[in-house]
Amino acid sequence: MKPCCEGNQERCVILGKYIVENNATVRSAAQQFGISKSTVHQDITTKLEKANKALYEEVKTVLDKNKQERHIRGGEATKRKYQELSKKQFCT
Repeated sequence: MKPCCEGNQERCVILGKYIVENNATVRSAAQQFGISKSTVHQDITTKLEKANKALYEEVKTVLDKNKQERHIRGGEATKRKYQELSKKQFCT
């Protein structure tokens, strides 16, 4: 049976490096590589831990930080949405 994430060119390692280097979210990494969020999440939580423990710990730190900040990003997006709606109502 082939070990997961064999070598530096495997997807889980590439995803892990991308997330750490760009301080990226799972969603942005999935979009960048054209794969689903579920695939990214599984690669970096299950496969990466077995392939490269040090990189896994770095990725985990980035993802924990993103998780703590997501409510702020969501609130800002909602604020922008309603500001745009308000501008459209005044223009008509």
